Amino acid sequence: MERKYELRSQETLDTMTRLLDRGVTKMSLILRHSDRHYHKDPMMEPFMGLTEPGKTYALDLGAKMPAVLVPKLYASHFGRCIETAYLVDKGFTRTHHRQLTHTVTSQTLAPFYIKDIRKALELMMAKGGTAFIRSWFDREIDGSVMEDPEHTADVLTDFMLERLDELDESDGPAASVCISHDWNIFPIKEFKLGLPHEGAGDVGYLDGIAFFRENGAAWATTFQTDPVKL
Repeated sequence: MERKYELRSQETLDTMTRLLDRGVTKMSLILRHSDRHYHKDPMMEPFMGLTEPGKTYALDLGAKMPAVLVPKLYASHFGRCIETAYLVDKGFTRTHHRQLTHTVTSQTLAPFYIKDIRKALELMMAKGGTAFIRSWFDREIDGSVMEDPEHTADVLTDFMLERLDELDESDGPAASVCISHDWNIFPIKEFKLGLPHEGAGDVGYLDGIAFFRENGAAWATTFQTDPVKL
């Protein structure tokens, strides 16, 4: 089974550049992994790696990141996210000749909000992806199957702000780049940015949300919206 999503790496690069031009010197970004393989058996989901084009997209993203913005990489423990982070690192270091610290894996960047994977997948297959997400956000799915969606958005936002505040600017502007999944990004858009899933659409490959602080407040933005105060 193959699914096609838009590649949004240029939009991510544009967001980073836009924030640098705004005077932002620390930012954290949660991004979906790059283009990957799919399997007809949903239980194989954790094991699907990147396609060959997906590898190139991740490498190119790292190569095209602003040289002044040193990335600190984090990843979900799913292979496709670790692979994406590795290739972003490789692209950046090959182009900018600057060694990065090792990628850190985090459970928060994985689908921690799925409490019963089999029941969740059964519901998703029966409803379809968009309807399943809406049922989750409208709290029509039992909490034993899926974590409360607004709490999920809070956990993810807190994680991203923690990664932001940990950044060391002693060597110049810095970014935490967190490679995750589209389902981790959906609730942040819905509950923090006011972008309903049906209107915002699918999260593309290497697409995501940037967090930063300005004038004593925390903000988040995507290519789809101006910065929103959190």
